Amino acid sequence: MTEAAELPPAPEQAREVFGHRYADAVRYAELLAEAGVQRGLIGPREVPRLWERHLLNCAVLSEVVPEGVTVCDVGSGAGLPGIPLALVREDLKITLLEPLLRRTNFLTEVVELLGLDHVTVVRGRAEEVMGKLPPVHVVTARAVAPLDRLATWGIPLLRPYGEMLALKGDTAEEELKSATTALSKLGAVQTSILHVGEGVVDPMSTVVRVEVGESPGGVRFAAKRAKAARTGRARRRR
Repeated sequence: MTEAAELPPAPEQAREVFGHRYADAVRYAELLAEAGVQRGLIGPREVPRLWERHLLNCAVLSEVVPEGVTVCDVGSGAGLPGIPLALVREDLKITLLEPLLRRTNFLTEVVELLGLDHVTVVRGRAEEVMGKLPPVHVVTARAVAPLDRLATWGIPLLRPYGEMLALKGDTAEEELKSATTALSKLGAVQTSILHVGEGVVDPMSTVVRVEVGESPGGVRFAAKRAKAARTGRARRRR
């Protein structure tokens, strides 16, 4: 049996980034290193680089999230980037959307333990909850799927003129280029690649921003969203 890797001390940047929630960030890192590994949510090899590669890498996404908006973290997994974002930004209302029960159980435990009253955990797939969850201003995602496929799940959850922020690595430009046609059909009106976390993470985190117009998801998803809304109203009248 392989000996569990040891979680390194939090770097100095963590105190600055997480502020008064620093102790909660440390507790979250400990939960990922212990229960997260035991339950197969993250690999044991990730433990030594939890702070730089995961918590801080995700927390700096806050630099490009507008104030006071609603956020849906699609395929939240072990809570990345949703929970670091929630620790940094208490002005946001965040939904952690995840289909697997063992992951939503972990997320619920973390949210309750850390007292994240502005965070809700929802079990389900993006295509299943469309029309059931209120449309959001911002969709976030990290390591979920290639951009073209991710967009088909995330963009329909947006409200008009919302945006999807996808944390990507070296493949960001290539993925964006190959997804151009798909994004256009989904109602995207502008795309850009941003680099955040200067002085906090090295290399900086790469974010693909996809901004939509008045019809997130395009015509096809507008019809599907309207149908889901009608079904929801009919159920409430019963």
